[in-house]
Amino acid sequence: MISKEGFALAQAQMTAKQRMLQLVQDQPEDSSYDEILRELAFARMVDRGLEDVENGRTISHEEMKKRISSWAK
Repeated sequence: MISKEGFALAQAQMTAKQRMLQLVQDQPEDSSYDEILRELAFARMVDRGLEDVENGRTISHEEMKKRISSWAK
């Protein structure tokens, strides 16, 4: 079994096309077009979030609570 670190390293070395192909191939054979698109979109959102963390584009939990509470006003 591959470690989390090994998995992350393998993914980092893949091209975008290779990553997308792997995600599609990992889906069940009876997956619908929409299910595959959702999985691809989810993977991209996770990747973007991890890039934000790596580049220091984060906010504190307290700041997020303030922002959410302001939405109700």
